[in-house]
Amino acid sequence: MKYILKGKVFGRVQKVGFRAFTKNIADSLGIQGYVRNVEDGTVEFEAIGEKEALEMFLEKLKEGPKHAFVSDIKYNMEVFEDEDYPKSFDILY
Repeated sequence: MKYILKGKVFGRVQKVGFRAFTKNIADSLGIQGYVRNVEDGTVEFEAIGEKEALEMFLEKLKEGPKHAFVSDIKYNMEVFEDEDYPKSFDILY
């Protein structure tokens, strides 16, 4: 069963390689979706995958890359019922 995880990462998460870090984690866990910077200084993501993989994804995001500081992650996870989902994890600009 697939789940969808939507969230926003707060802290020092822009201009520190956070989007590339997020994509690498997603790719390694077989997660599809996207990550992008938001004008308010946060990073937004949407991730689709198995529940265990998404939980590991969240744990890694809390750590962040070397120069980042994650102060909080607000998210929700629910069953993903749409059969048409992206086949990759992309960085949106």
